[in-house]
Amino acid sequence: MGILDRMSQVLRANINDLLNHAEDPEKMLNQILRDMEDSLRQGQAQVAEQIAQEKMIQTDLDIARRNVDEWGKKAELAVTKGMDDLAREALRRQDDYEAQTDIYEKQLEVQRKAVQKLKTDLAALEAKYDEARRSKEALIARAKRATAQQQMSSAAGKLSAVDYSSDLANMERRIQEQEARAAASEEMKKDSVDEQFRKLDTDDDVDQKLAALKQKLGK
Repeated sequence: MGILDRMSQVLRANINDLLNHAEDPEKMLNQILRDMEDSLRQGQAQVAEQIAQEKMIQTDLDIARRNVDEWGKKAELAVTKGMDDLAREALRRQDDYEAQTDIYEKQLEVQRKAVQKLKTDLAALEAKYDEARRSKEALIARAKRATAQQQMSSAAGKLSAVDYSSDLANMERRIQEQEARAAASEEMKKDSVDEQFRKLDTDDDVDQKLAALKQKLGK
């Protein structure tokens, strides 16, 4: 698999899904971008190598074409000099270089198409990488929001699964009982004090009656 093919797989991956399941979305996104940068550099080197191959084929084609012309001229010169055997050899050489020319032309056409496709693919990958780099913060924010929503949903599910109403009712009943006991205690204290004052009043009446009785009896 070529560099550009691997890079295409990275870009086709669901980055949002990866971030949603990452413990540290920002760290993971930075790693993804670094991997993309490395792949792009290798892809650029690959394209440069194919362009160099194209130039080499073009050079071979140019040399073959010059040789065709040169041996054609040599064949003409040999004919003008009456040297048919030498002219035949020049024509055979010319035929060989013409055959090479045909081969190089076909190779060059194929290579140019391949280079053009690689350039197009690389440009598309670079554009997607730039887009991912520009949207880095937005992707991180989306991943964090998704994580927060999942946590809130999980917490809500746990709360809804437990019924606290009976516990709250029991607690309220216990508080009411404590309040009633406290009120009863205060009421008992108040009654006790009132009773003491009533006894004092009763004792005074009895003493007065005793004194009156003694006076009546001359005591």
